[in-house]
Amino acid sequence: MFKIIKGKKKGLKQEAIEPPPGPNVSSDVTVNHASRAAVVSEQQPSSARSQAVTISSAPSQPGVVEVLPMLKDVPMAERHVLFLKKVHICSYMFDLSAPLKNVTEKEIKRQNLMELIDLVQSGSSKMNEIMQDEMVKMISLNIFRCLPPQSHENSGTENLDPEEDDMYLDPSWPHLQLVYELLLKYVVSSDTDTKVAKRYINHSFVLNLLDLFDTEDPREREYLKTILHRVYGKFMVHRPFIRKAINNIFYRFIFETERHPGISELLEILGSIINGFAIPMKEEHKLFLSRALIPLHKPKSINLYHQQLSYCITQFVEKDYKLADIVIKGLLKYWPVTNCAKEILFLGELEEVLDATQPAEFQRCMVPLFRRIGCCINSPHFQVAERALFLWNNERVVSLIALNRPVILPIIFESLERNVQGHWNQTINELTANVRRMFMEMDPELFEDCQTQYMDKEATLNEKSKQRELTWKKLESIASPPE
Repeated sequence: MFKIIKGKKKGLKQEAIEPPPGPNVSSDVTVNHASRAAVVSEQQPSSARSQAVTISSAPSQPGVVEVLPMLKDVPMAERHVLFLKKVHICSYMFDLSAPLKNVTEKEIKRQNLMELIDLVQSGSSKMNEIMQDEMVKMISLNIFRCLPPQSHENSGTENLDPEEDDMYLDPSWPHLQLVYELLLKYVVSSDTDTKVAKRYINHSFVLNLLDLFDTEDPREREYLKTILHRVYGKFMVHRPFIRKAINNIFYRFIFETERHPGISELLEILGSIINGFAIPMKEEHKLFLSRALIPLHKPKSINLYHQQLSYCITQFVEKDYKLADIVIKGLLKYWPVTNCAKEILFLGELEEVLDATQPAEFQRCMVPLFRRIGCCINSPHFQVAERALFLWNNERVVSLIALNRPVILPIIFESLERNVQGHWNQTINELTANVRRMFMEMDPELFEDCQTQYMDKEATLNEKSKQRELTWKKLESIASPPE
């Protein structure tokens, strides 16, 4: 049972604020979401000391929830002590999945969280190191927790359509959102000294934030994305560490083929990071492109994060056009052969990459590229064929094709002729005829040569077919018994 003690506005004595004993526990909180088990190292509460305010790391069984006065209603000299008491109350853990349990205590915690947010946002009371330390401990206790099993872990199947997924909404979100808002205000506040804050927003804290991207609640992932992006922008010392940690998540996702709901948000953060890369690009960044980003095209769940992945890939090519050859060959390596929806995504991304490709890089990959495009043009799935033919609506792509038409037209001429002569979809017939006409106007002599070669090839194939039929008839007559 909880006791609620109503505090008096007057009569608060100013207490001396001493550093709490023991190590900084904000760096001792670890969350292992691979096994969905969280282990929290708790600082043992110290013995009572007179004239000192201390906060135990995990007051999981609070006996007293005190109703405290508002921070603005007490003298400035007493606000630091009152702040720590409010942080202590906000460290209490309640069962938020049971809305009728501890209603009053939860409301007290909610009001204190809102007041802490206002204080940090307004900067009306500059926080000393003890206040910052205890506040980050409280935030850690609230957000670093054991996540529930993912939906596909319970069902044994993985739904790859985000529109058909039953969206998971954490019942504790009303309180969690306030804690995340407090963390965000602390990180972005102009009053937050990064030299001091990096002691509490340390590497361990950042790793725990990254682990939380495994949550299926999109609201939480959105906050995590914003906070991690702000931490990257403000804490220079964390930048290489954050990049490496995100890289490791991608590697694990690729090679262990596990589902990670936060891949799209992490890619969104990465897109902003890539946008800030200096030119010439470091070799480590190029290796990350080839070893992590390009292989992200392999998983079946690519439709959940393809938009963000495509943006990252395009950013690399725009930063260094020489990478276009690596990217296009990488796309061809992981090109889907039985998944039409995925093939349409690849064709869209390919067009964006070609938009930023220079002629020299285009020439190095155009032969295998247009062999693949030729297959797409002949696809019985009309949307795949349509998306491939739409490449000729892009002026940049057409200019690259025109420069290299002696190589490209012979590769795809047969695909165009097959569509015109026999594709089942009328729209594809019309689009193919337009592309065919474009080549004819672009280089009539080359088009005529290709047409002659195609007709000669067809005549040769027809002759071979007739020869096979005659051979089979002879064999049948030999094998049949005489009458």
